[in-house]
Amino acid sequence: MNQNRLFRLTRIRLAAYYALVMGLILSLCAFGFYRAVFHAHVVALDNEIESIAGTIHDTIEPKLPTPGRLEPVVQQLFPNFSICIGANCIQQQPDTKRHVVGAFDKSNYYIRFFDISGRLIATAGNYPEGISGNFNQKTWQFVKDKQGNEFHQMTMHLHTRYNGDWGYLQIGRSLEEFNHYLDSVKLVLILGLPIAMGTIAAASWWLSGLAMQPIYQSYRQIQQFTADAAHELRTPLAATGATVESALLSPQLDAEETRDILQTIHRQNQRLTTLVVDLLMLVRLEKQPLKQLKQQEQCCLNDIVSDLIEEFEAMATAAGITLTSVLTSVKSAHQRLNIIGNTDQLYRLFSNLIVNAIQYTPTGGEVTVFLNKSDSYAIIKVQDTGIGIPLEEIPHIFDRFYRLSSDRSRSTGGSGLGLAIVSAIVSVHKGKLNVESELGKGSTFTIQLPLDATSFKNKSSISLFKGLYYRLRKPR
Repeated sequence: MNQNRLFRLTRIRLAAYYALVMGLILSLCAFGFYRAVFHAHVVALDNEIESIAGTIHDTIEPKLPTPGRLEPVVQQLFPNFSICIGANCIQQQPDTKRHVVGAFDKSNYYIRFFDISGRLIATAGNYPEGISGNFNQKTWQFVKDKQGNEFHQMTMHLHTRYNGDWGYLQIGRSLEEFNHYLDSVKLVLILGLPIAMGTIAAASWWLSGLAMQPIYQSYRQIQQFTADAAHELRTPLAATGATVESALLSPQLDAEETRDILQTIHRQNQRLTTLVVDLLMLVRLEKQPLKQLKQQEQCCLNDIVSDLIEEFEAMATAAGITLTSVLTSVKSAHQRLNIIGNTDQLYRLFSNLIVNAIQYTPTGGEVTVFLNKSDSYAIIKVQDTGIGIPLEEIPHIFDRFYRLSSDRSRSTGGSGLGLAIVSAIVSVHKGKLNVESELGKGSTFTIQLPLDATSFKNKSSISLFKGLYYRLRKPR
């Protein structure tokens, strides 16, 4: 397939489109995954900050009697507590005997207190240098220090113990750990995406090859069919042209020579007509299912087999071959095996098999047609004692223009379409076809065709009425 430029370019385009689409989908999934991780961590971070802020709020509000003033008992609750006067913050000496609540002892947290006018009063915790001291009343904010480190900050309103306005509490958390985690996720996605794209590209090339394999096989079959059909058509056309050319070159033709020339042209014309009819029949069979078949009717296989045995008996006798039919599981000669189908096509189906069997069986051999029944299927076997078929060629014998022996087939006038027509007719009639063969011992073609269901119903009804009739007549 890769040697054919058209299919190679088509495969490349198909693989490229597939890889592009899958890469786009994968990129969108990676972006969605990153946004989901980011959102999940932001929510978790907000919950953590909100929980700590709520704890601080509930702990210090009962200890705030005066607006804008932090009592010493409140100052002792926070580590690294600093009093701010203007822009300068003075850290208070730590009391080693004081108790610090665990929720406030966070190395990556800072706390700020503002009065009701927005003036910075005090700070605590791991307060970053260079962070803006301007008050912003927004509940959630992202702020940066002078080194560019990011912090997530929450602002809460504080009240005095008497429910008056005291000021504001701001608690912020460093995003350094959070950003490091996101950077590692981005690194994994950035490094993993090209690897995944390479894997997708390789898989796309492989899958495009698998997807195009049936198309390429069909293309090769069409190519082979075109070449075979052209070859088959060229032979009779060349023979006809040579005959006409020789006739034109002859200065004078008598009646006998003219008759021979016309017979030759007529014979080649019949060969062309047969070939075209067979090809048209194959096309119609492939396009038309059984339900759409014209002249669909109930066909009796007993009659078809009997007619064909009688028709080809003279041909078999001339070839020194014994042609017989055997009814194996049919209870009597009057039991009819009916199927729904096209009578002309069924005649063509069995006649092709019988003619092939006669042609490929040497003098003194036998050709036997078996008619059998199994469950809801009629079974027809055409068995011969001919030359047989090599095992490796059995899968190809139903291909168009395929021949086991070209010289023998041409001498009998065959075009290599007989078994292809057999396979197509069996497929249209929802049947099954099987071949068993052994070199030098002969071949057996077995066909299973579904019986007409109405015949079973009629037989069941007749049997029921017969049973009732005999019961009523039986003396009591």
